[in-house]
Amino acid sequence: MKTILRIQLMTMLLLGIMGINLVHAATPAQAAVKKPSVIRFGIPGASYGKPFTSGVGGIVHAKGLFEEEFRKDGIAVEWSLFKGAGPAVNESFANNLLDFALLGDVAFIINKSGGLKTRLIAGGAPAGNSYLAVPSDSSITSVTQLKGKKVAIFKGTVYSLVFNRIVARYGLTEKDFKVYNLDPAAAAAALKSKDIDAGLFGSDVFTLTTQGVGKIIDSTKNDKTSKYATGVLVTEKFAAEYPDITKRIVKVWLQAAKWGADNKDAAFQVWTKSGIPLSAFKKDYGTDPGKQIFTPLFDEFYVTHLKDAVHASKEKGIIRKEFDVDKFIDSKYLDAALNELKQEDYWDKFDAKGNKK
Repeated sequence: MKTILRIQLMTMLLLGIMGINLVHAATPAQAAVKKPSVIRFGIPGASYGKPFTSGVGGIVHAKGLFEEEFRKDGIAVEWSLFKGAGPAVNESFANNLLDFALLGDVAFIINKSGGLKTRLIAGGAPAGNSYLAVPSDSSITSVTQLKGKKVAIFKGTVYSLVFNRIVARYGLTEKDFKVYNLDPAAAAAALKSKDIDAGLFGSDVFTLTTQGVGKIIDSTKNDKTSKYATGVLVTEKFAAEYPDITKRIVKVWLQAAKWGADNKDAAFQVWTKSGIPLSAFKKDYGTDPGKQIFTPLFDEFYVTHLKDAVHASKEKGIIRKEFDVDKFIDSKYLDAALNELKQEDYWDKFDAKGNKK
């Protein structure tokens, strides 16, 4: 009996040791294949009733590039396009409803300053144009004539800072105007009905000018210091749990960016899914180099612009406190993807003042 017990005990001990070894052997392999069941990506869009947007994000979404990349892994891709733009995206981040998002600089500055645990993993050059338009029959021809009048700005988005930059040229601030918070579609409707004296728009302004509804009195087109930038954010939690998936997201983003830079007119055609006509995009970006429109780099110009934007956002009361931009940017995924795709020397790089190196 004692012999049987000893044999049983020795068997249990051996099995226990083997079990421990099996656990230790399996853990690295399990970690290597760890993947999410779904990737949740948010983008400002759908302002004109179409579930699409422009930019690199518009290309990735419309062409189903994330879906194609992760289909073999059995990972679903869930897109959310927000008519409420940056503020709505940030609310979803705060409620843990997103893993990634494309945002304009003001929105992700608000995001980070507000304490959301996100990192910036791909950039979008300060190349976005903005246009201040008034009704086509308005007697107003300059920003100074707008003082004290009704102006529509989509608050909490890139337009908050852009508007302040434009009027600062004339010694004015946002407080010199009666500002109404309207999204682009609502602002366009208000301009048509003349319920506002002016509105700030993007490419969609050319729909208004073509229709004879509005005319442009000022813009950031030839002022690179007043343009806005964009960026791709990931939650710190997702990046920590799925670093390889995060790198693949950036890799697909770079592939779409290069396609756009090499095929600018085709990219504009994809963007028309947003509800804005091709002619508007051609008038807005037609003369701009593709590599400038689509660059994802964190070059000196991008980083300097972002630091200035953080400081300006604090000064204008858009955020309460500044943060360390260098720590907010996590370039390792971008650097790895650039290397893998051999794009290190493809993109133009710009110095702190926006001059090509």
